[in-house]
Amino acid sequence: MKTKDVFICSGCGAQALKWQGQCPRCGEWNTLEQKVVSRRATGRLQVKAESGTPVALADIPTENAEARTTGFSALDNVLGKGFVPGGAVLLGGEPGIGKSTLLLQLAAMQAKLGNRSVYLSGEESLAQIRGRAERLGLLDTGLLVVASTNSEEAVNLIEDSEKTDLIIIDSVQTLSSPRAEGIPGSVSQVRAVSSDLVEAAKKGSTTLVLVGHVTKDGQIAGPKLLEHMVDTVLYLEGDRRHMTRIMRVLKNRYGPSDELVVFTMRESGMEIVDDPSTLFLGDRDDSLSGAAVVMAMDGHKPFAVEVQALAGKTVLSIPRRTALGFDTNRLNLLLAVLEKRLSLNLGQFDIYAKIGGGMAMPDPGLDLGVTAAVLSSFYDRPLPAGAVFWGEVDLNGLIRPATGFETRLKQAERLGYGPIFHSENCKTLAELQHRLFGPA
Repeated sequence: MKTKDVFICSGCGAQALKWQGQCPRCGEWNTLEQKVVSRRATGRLQVKAESGTPVALADIPTENAEARTTGFSALDNVLGKGFVPGGAVLLGGEPGIGKSTLLLQLAAMQAKLGNRSVYLSGEESLAQIRGRAERLGLLDTGLLVVASTNSEEAVNLIEDSEKTDLIIIDSVQTLSSPRAEGIPGSVSQVRAVSSDLVEAAKKGSTTLVLVGHVTKDGQIAGPKLLEHMVDTVLYLEGDRRHMTRIMRVLKNRYGPSDELVVFTMRESGMEIVDDPSTLFLGDRDDSLSGAAVVMAMDGHKPFAVEVQALAGKTVLSIPRRTALGFDTNRLNLLLAVLEKRLSLNLGQFDIYAKIGGGMAMPDPGLDLGVTAAVLSSFYDRPLPAGAVFWGEVDLNGLIRPATGFETRLKQAERLGYGPIFHSENCKTLAELQHRLFGPA
């Protein structure tokens, strides 16, 4: 074995051959720490011959382990078929968004179904967990709880002779492993803890659920390796000032990776919204200008959302452009198309646009609704009552089809919307302007 000195960043795990004040990857200062590592003289990892012997694909036995239902059909569809034995799930989200509440409900539901369920918390004491369970009405479910920050205790629970069907770790950043250096939550600790837990779960039939903190950028904290080690990555998002929460699937080896579930936060806990089609419309008034209903798609689910726009005379040399719920650059692009193709003077107006209900969507099908709302506010005339829009606007002012056209159309017809504006019956922005507001 040969040894060498390297400098490893305690924040992101990046390596450097010499010390420097700033990490070259994450940009943090004074985070590089000197480590001594060993490598083989050949510079290559030596692998046992038997472990690398090729095996015929048809000779590999299939895995017939049945997934256990979560107790919520919508979650079963998102995860594939439910909790897969030996599977590892990572749930991320901002503090206070409802991760612990939701997972406590899931653990209690598993206990109700007769499965041995353990909730391990490194953030709360047993009394605090009991207080939350009492508020949620989950005391009599048979749920087992542990308060610990030692990863070896969690591994022992998974490897225990009395089979554990589900174990929830809240959160992985609070646990520490004796075989890694650093404080809990550091890159080395998160890597060691997660690898121990996932390896123990894969050896048996225990479903492992890890809770992960997020950074201020909205990314799950810790090394990116954490997301690669697990089978499913879920993200719980929403505005803490609103009742609505959305769980998105970012990665899934057992099911779809572009699905979502909508929850509402109640006193009794998180409740699944079975039909969220019009949840984000709220109490709207068709007689007001600057508001358009869009049949948007998020994953495979269609949502009727309201896009609001406000155009007002500016007192600034450079007018304001603000967007909430979608990219501001996309708003600037659409305004440039309106100015060029419809000969509108929008340079004298501040333009504000948002998606109602606290939603955030990257759907290109919002383009037509945004332009309709801007035109409505610009002319100060309301759009037709019951009108719904979707379609992508290109730089030539043409309206192009958006993905999921048939799904959007069926949902709009089911909800009774009309007239319907889309790429099939409205080809250009000039045609849209003429149909909504008459000759320019």
